[in-house]
Amino acid sequence: MFKGEKIRLTAMRAEDLPIYRTWNSEAAFGRNYNSSPIREVSEKQATEWFQESSDKDYRFAIRPVDNENFMGVCAIEDIEWPHRIGWLSIALGEDYQGSGCGTEAMRLLMHYAWNELNLHRLQLTVFGYNAPAMAMYEKLGFQKEGVFREFLQRDGKRHDMYLYGKLASESSDF
Repeated sequence: MFKGEKIRLTAMRAEDLPIYRTWNSEAAFGRNYNSSPIREVSEKQATEWFQESSDKDYRFAIRPVDNENFMGVCAIEDIEWPHRIGWLSIALGEDYQGSGCGTEAMRLLMHYAWNELNLHRLQLTVFGYNAPAMAMYEKLGFQKEGVFREFLQRDGKRHDMYLYGKLASESSDF
């Protein structure tokens, strides 16, 4: 369930946190990962995030199949169990972007969502300037469902944020 051809999904580990903290302070990573201003995540903040436990959040580390390197993180979060809806997120370190590993991680995550968690709908948001991510989501069958016009400002320019969604009935994996 958690292993593909190139990557596997595992639990996050304490030794992943220094890399995760470094990535969050890098503009290229942080500006695609969330809308918050880029800043260094403290050790305490990263540890608290790591230790959070909830039946509404399922976080995974992305690792190669043949070693323990931390490549990134993906998650199904803020699950609304009465409605069987979850939010997806993914972030890969710069060295792993464009390798197909993100697509494979998303496929594994969706398989888990449909077949283990029994979710009905998955959704995510993506910033308008992140064309590679939008191409990946569309390749995976997500449909662009809405736009939050001029949602954020980066480097003096306004950017839209798009809402994508996919239903279990639209997946060949269900």
